[in-house]
Amino acid sequence: MSVRLDELDRKILAELQEDASRTLDEIARRVGSSKTPVWNRIRKLREAGVIGKTTAILDPDALGLEACFFVLIRTSEHEADWQQKFLATLRARPEVMEAHRLAGDIDYILKVQVANARAYDVFYQALISEVKIFNVTALLSMERIKDTTALPVWPAQTETSSDG
Repeated sequence: MSVRLDELDRKILAELQEDASRTLDEIARRVGSSKTPVWNRIRKLREAGVIGKTTAILDPDALGLEACFFVLIRTSEHEADWQQKFLATLRARPEVMEAHRLAGDIDYILKVQVANARAYDVFYQALISEVKIFNVTALLSMERIKDTTALPVWPAQTETSSDG
């Protein structure tokens, strides 16, 4: 379900995604509005579920978590019990930053952030000891080219007519 957003909503969302720690006064100034309407918009966007929790984004390198692995998983197990155990295992592992179920030859992809290859191996050994997995392929990211949590907040679609 999508929510209908106008230009001011989109500007507010863009500002919040850039830096949610800005004051309400600063956000209002940057979007060309006053504080009360911006506060009301933010409240409504939260209530509608457009804005979720507010959190701090940490630098993995500063924390010594310099190795990012993308882990491709194929499984021969597709029963509900296996899936529940697998998902519970992933949710319990703090180094799993993202997990996606895929269509195609690969069943799941994980983004795993760890200190180094040895730490990844500890993760891998724990994972395969808890759930049966047919095939695991780990790909080490050599360079983070783009890393954002900001979703595209495109301007509203406008219809154009052509004389012609």
